[in-house]
Amino acid sequence: MIRTREIDYRESETVCKGFFAYDDARARPLPAVLISHMAGGREEFVESKACELARLGYAGFAIDMYGDNRRAATLEEGRALMRPLLDDRALLARRILAALDTLRIQPEVDARRIAALGYCFGGLCVLDLARSGTDVRGVVSMHGLLKGHSLPQRPITAKVLAFHGHDDPLAPPEDVRAFQEEMTAAQADWQMHIYGGTRHAFTNPKAANPDAGLLYNPTAERRSWAAMLEFLSEVLR
Repeated sequence: MIRTREIDYRESETVCKGFFAYDDARARPLPAVLISHMAGGREEFVESKACELARLGYAGFAIDMYGDNRRAATLEEGRALMRPLLDDRALLARRILAALDTLRIQPEVDARRIAALGYCFGGLCVLDLARSGTDVRGVVSMHGLLKGHSLPQRPITAKVLAFHGHDDPLAPPEDVRAFQEEMTAAQADWQMHIYGGTRHAFTNPKAANPDAGLLYNPTAERRSWAAMLEFLSEVLR
């Protein structure tokens, strides 16, 4: 049976609220996947991913990057919630590291076998987790923002997998090239899957705003999920 619970944790004075899921029929401790949300906050989309991964034998932890489980009702609200973290990447790193530390101490979790998965804004968050040099086994960015930062560069020890839509206006070709050069310079074990005719947010069935470059693509969703599961089986074995 899939068990879920909400977990409160802190980053400085900010109280964050994560959603944890696991299958209590599985032998423990379990490999775990930290899941970072889109611009809208820790909503049903990432909670469902935590439960889906739990059914596959992982512990899933949908984290809260904004605090107090704040959620956006509109694209503009989401951009406003993201902005402080995009402007202060050191704060962003502290926030996701606090979530990782919380996941590591859950009694159901094997602290040595943790990966991270992020969607859109969350893709940037998990890439910054890798950039921080922390010892997660791997990170997966789903149609994530790719821009690096000017913080001191640490060795990237996590394996990196990025999924990208070729027609994504939020990660234009110059960002893709810079990301590839960054990962190569860091001597990271990285790979990137690029889907033609595909825009931003391609895994989200609610993405239906082509004027903003947001459009669901079921084929890209299916392919990326299958490739991600293969990656997780490799890094968390």
